[in-house]
Amino acid sequence: MPTTTLNERAELHLRALVGSASATLRDDQWAAIQALVAERRRALVVQRTGWGKSAVYFVATALLREQGAGPTVIISPLLALMRNQIAAAARAGIRAVTINSANGEQWREVYDQVRAGAVDVLLVSPERLNNPGFRDEVLPQVAATAGLVVIDEAHCISDWGHDFRPDYRRIRTLLDDLPAGIPVLATTATANKRVAMDVAEQLTTDSATDTMVLRGTLDRESLHLGVVVLPNQPSRLGWLADYLRRTAGSGIVYCLTVAATEQVADHLRSRGLTVAAYSGKTDPTERAQAEDDLLAGRVKALIATSALGMGFDKPDLAFVVHLGAPPSPIAYYQQVGRAGRAVTRAEVVLLPGPDDVDIWNYFGSLGFPAEADVRATLAELADAGRPLSLRALEPRVSLRRSRLEMMLKVLDVDGAVRRVTGGWTVTGEPWAYDADRYARVSAAREVEQQAMLEYIRTDRCRMGFLREQLDDPAPDPCGRCDNCGGLSLPAAADQQSVVAAQAELAVPGVAVEPRSQWPSAMSSLGVQLSGRIPATEKAESGRAVGRLDGIGWGSALRALLAPDTPDGEVPVPLRHAVVQVLDGWLPAADGAIDAVVFIDSARRPALVRHLAGGLARYRSLPVATTFDVADERPAVGGTNSAHRLAGVLGRHRLADPAAVAGKRVLLVDDATDTGWTLTVAARELRRAGAAAVYPLVLAIG
Repeated sequence: MPTTTLNERAELHLRALVGSASATLRDDQWAAIQALVAERRRALVVQRTGWGKSAVYFVATALLREQGAGPTVIISPLLALMRNQIAAAARAGIRAVTINSANGEQWREVYDQVRAGAVDVLLVSPERLNNPGFRDEVLPQVAATAGLVVIDEAHCISDWGHDFRPDYRRIRTLLDDLPAGIPVLATTATANKRVAMDVAEQLTTDSATDTMVLRGTLDRESLHLGVVVLPNQPSRLGWLADYLRRTAGSGIVYCLTVAATEQVADHLRSRGLTVAAYSGKTDPTERAQAEDDLLAGRVKALIATSALGMGFDKPDLAFVVHLGAPPSPIAYYQQVGRAGRAVTRAEVVLLPGPDDVDIWNYFGSLGFPAEADVRATLAELADAGRPLSLRALEPRVSLRRSRLEMMLKVLDVDGAVRRVTGGWTVTGEPWAYDADRYARVSAAREVEQQAMLEYIRTDRCRMGFLREQLDDPAPDPCGRCDNCGGLSLPAAADQQSVVAAQAELAVPGVAVEPRSQWPSAMSSLGVQLSGRIPATEKAESGRAVGRLDGIGWGSALRALLAPDTPDGEVPVPLRHAVVQVLDGWLPAADGAIDAVVFIDSARRPALVRHLAGGLARYRSLPVATTFDVADERPAVGGTNSAHRLAGVLGRHRLADPAAVAGKRVLLVDDATDTGWTLTVAARELRRAGAAAVYPLVLAIG
């Protein structure tokens, strides 16, 4: 097919895709399409959000299918991205289907369509690549018959990338299995030179020549960037409410924690704004509805974690506000790229918080586990002599399930373990703990954090700063950001808005729901507890002043419970807060409690005793007895539920069981994380004859 004809056909498909009779290909779009279709090469396209990377692979798909090639396989990380891409493909007459965690009931039908050749595009989540059924039954056929393989958000391949995902490393195995001459396209908007080089090297396998890299300017001419530094949480929340009320259009407000999304959304709704919270913990159906509501303009904003990120496409998104800074300028650039794709002006505002660094450090502590934990896991799998599911393996090791799963995925890619039907098993292949690599990645993360702090402080062009972080030098100031004079933002919130936020944040009280079921496989740890916890051994719903990861009382609680804070009495503001929680929850007039019992602490004995004694005096109740510390060894932390429960059992001893018989007990502790200490204490109290147990703590971890 002559090149001119190929170009003409490409632009016809582009016009159908975008719905415009005047659409033409950019130079680099055409260069990528020509390399894929005419030369069957591998290409990495690094271009800004909204540039049209998806147009490259959809147009290439249409051209390759015209030539009789097999279906395109797109490896795509997020459900939002898949939904948008399926809709876009349909506009161009391209039949696209997906396999992901949310449509398991359709997998068999999709597999049949792929085998029958009735599919032009198969979108696959990276996790599917190592699902035993898909990997062993479907992937070989897909690899053998694919006309094009696309890796979207390809920076996820690189452990230097801001959003590295172990599942993406399996793509290298898929590429190794492709027949010669199958074109491969990788796309991303957020890769500096180091990440781009890493991705390009991984794309270049024995069956392929060097990867062609097409890199364009990452400037976004519609974005007007600004930073507003405010003194406290009420000021930030008040400023945000003012901003949303006066700003046209709809957008996204990013928060650093799930708790913050819920609290911020609640406050904004109380101020008359139509918003919705959105995070990885939101039900998938509710997430899809929230995305649709934002796309249709039915909500002013989604208050979201980074779970709303890559792939969400609302071309007229008018603003992105960050209530708290992401840990790297590259991650920040990726998130703000949601805005201003099809409008001439979109505002991007960062409201940094005093706790941002603490939150970064917390999430940073959840990186790849220590070598001892990895070796222990491999030993457990080897000793089992059979595949172990995550559920069966979790009680045998001291890692939370999410970290355990992430570690197994990395070990799978490294060849030390393999996922099979029924769970995970060791391969017996030699494996070495790459401490140097993990240390280098950790050091790179620290550099990125410092760069983010510099972005907040800089008086230089903000877009230029971000572009430099992505190795895209900006020769001139953008003229659009607050430092360049192109964006003017109020330096403070309206005082009434601050007062309203202060009043809401000052209201303490978070529910502490009781555990209802013992962890599975406790018998493997020598603990004979299983199944549902009987109602006669459970606590009632309890209360905390606030969440450690929340706004409002979170700051005061984090400061009080920090490891380096000396033990002592409850600060006066928190005394008032805990009394307010108690009175709103169990009013004295109701006579709901008869006595106070507290759980003594090896680390903060003065704090807990002062808290319990003060509450007892306030309600004129006796401190009936205590849970004394029976084991002075440090408590087990940062592990899964089974190990946490095993560590709690026997740690405390109820000093006088007879003192609680027939009593309705207020059970006092300083904080709760997994809830197992309160669960075990409530069980002992109920078994000792307590009529009811009401847990009250300062903080939920």
